[in-house]
Amino acid sequence: MSRMDAQPELALLARVLARHGLEAILIGNMAAALHGAPVTTVDVDFYFRKTPRNIVKLKAIADELGAMILRPYYPVSGLFRLQRESDGLQIDFMSAISGVRSFEGVKSRASAVRIGDGTLLAASLTDIVKSKRAAGRPKDRAVLDILERTLEEETSQTRRAVRPGPRK
Repeated sequence: MSRMDAQPELALLARVLARHGLEAILIGNMAAALHGAPVTTVDVDFYFRKTPRNIVKLKAIADELGAMILRPYYPVSGLFRLQRESDGLQIDFMSAISGVRSFEGVKSRASAVRIGDGTLLAASLTDIVKSKRAAGRPKDRAVLDILERTLEEETSQTRRAVRPGPRK
């Protein structure tokens, strides 16, 4: 992404994913930022099910975006990278992420986030923290404290919101 504001690209991705029916969950720091975490990133990462039908959808999305699909770590990784040379747009679709058991589990805890005229599923902060902790890469460890503090704040706000008032 060439701009600091990811909103236009995320809105475009929300529309394109919906149009092609590809169910994908935004993960990583971009998803964490949508939850209010004070992190910055230029990475747009999605978690998806790697099925023959979804690969066809992914190819159609790449065509619509004028991008090509790269497999930089094939065969050891389920990473599909959509890359558009004209503006440097790069979107990673991963069929496996560290620290989580299943796509369905991550989906059940994800939040629908309205972006422009579309909606993206964003992984929960809990799943993002689990994944970064399990991956253990230096870039993941560098943001863990920030993400964990944001998760604590989110959890305490949720508790305050559902706490019953005094009995009469």
